[in-house]
Amino acid sequence: MTRLNIVSVLTLVIGVLTTAGAGAQDKFNDDTYRQLELFGNVFERVRKDYVEEVSDQDLIEAAINGMLTSLDPHSSFLSAKNFEDMQEQTKGEFGGLGIEVTMENGFVKVVSPIDDTPAFEAGLQPNDYITSIDGETVLGLTLGEAVDMMRGPIDTDITITVRREGVEPFEVTLTRAVIQIRSVRYRAEGDVGYIRITSFNEQTQRGLEDGIESIKQELGGTLKGFVLDLRNNPGGLLDQAVSVTDTFLDRGEIVSTRTRDSEETKRETAKKGDLIEGMPLVILINDGSASASEIVAGALQDHGRAIILGTKSFGKGSVQTIMPMQANSAIRLTTARYYTPSGRSIQGTGIEPDIIVRPATVERLAQRGRRSEASLRGALQNDTVDDGLDEDGEATERTTQDIDDYQLARALDLIQGLALYRRSLTN
Repeated sequence: MTRLNIVSVLTLVIGVLTTAGAGAQDKFNDDTYRQLELFGNVFERVRKDYVEEVSDQDLIEAAINGMLTSLDPHSSFLSAKNFEDMQEQTKGEFGGLGIEVTMENGFVKVVSPIDDTPAFEAGLQPNDYITSIDGETVLGLTLGEAVDMMRGPIDTDITITVRREGVEPFEVTLTRAVIQIRSVRYRAEGDVGYIRITSFNEQTQRGLEDGIESIKQELGGTLKGFVLDLRNNPGGLLDQAVSVTDTFLDRGEIVSTRTRDSEETKRETAKKGDLIEGMPLVILINDGSASASEIVAGALQDHGRAIILGTKSFGKGSVQTIMPMQANSAIRLTTARYYTPSGRSIQGTGIEPDIIVRPATVERLAQRGRRSEASLRGALQNDTVDDGLDEDGEATERTTQDIDDYQLARALDLIQGLALYRRSLTN
């Protein structure tokens, strides 16, 4: 290999490194230059002797991505196309399967399917592993390469092999679609407001405020509290997580982010104004609740503003920064850890619920011949209440249907209990 070729490759690599941070070249030592020369030698050997011709761009991008993905599961290189896709996703609309994934043990691991998407409808679950895509194993692929394989033209099919704990591996065929993320959904559950946030994108805070206002108008003075459902929410934009948390706080720290330079600690604090005015709040989480979801749950838990119910969250306590590079590409680099207001990091440990409630289904047992004083022949009438029957002669006592979402049912019960307790304190 000629000296000119080595020099040109080293210049290219050093140029990439110095773009990421001013002054990086000043810290290079002789050993660094020897390692870069090794890279140049390998680069030239591959482009010259590999069995098939590979473009310089592909080799350089693969080398950069390999450097980043070796750091942690969340750092990666974004080609111009992937960078554009990521920007579309944070705006709330993109093309694909509707699945948030990470890389673990060489396989693609499902963090969470997004509501009302092909992945959700196909029944994919958090902690599923995707082992092959259209018959091709994902072993040896980077996360970016696997994601690229799962993307494609709208209305085209893709078959993935899924490995799930406790069952034999199985195949699932999905049809790619335009994923339009409505990040906030809401409804009244009796006299409790239910708000589900599926991800944190640019639409989230506006959707949350709309949901709270709509529920307030619908229920009026009968409103007893809110359930905020963050189950299977894989995260998203940090500023939206801060804003959502601030919605329920009057004061105090929300989150701190700390880089490796201790002087660069950044703290986000709440502004005055609790939009639900101190009403009871229960937050639902599970092992699909990650990143931004954990910021919200952790902050409101530390401040005693909400009761966290469900199962332990995913445990992603790191912050990624998107850094634009040349040719419309970018790198996603882990630059900080985040900490809850009490100073705890949830990296790898997750948020522990205040009340652990595991998923379950509950079936109401039939009761035969319920006995009471009122059923006895000649029993006295209660002179302070009506007869307990509606105009058709049926009991007005509300009956509960079979419970499909046991965790939500327990959260609603908890809100009722908190509201009752608050009322007793004011009497």
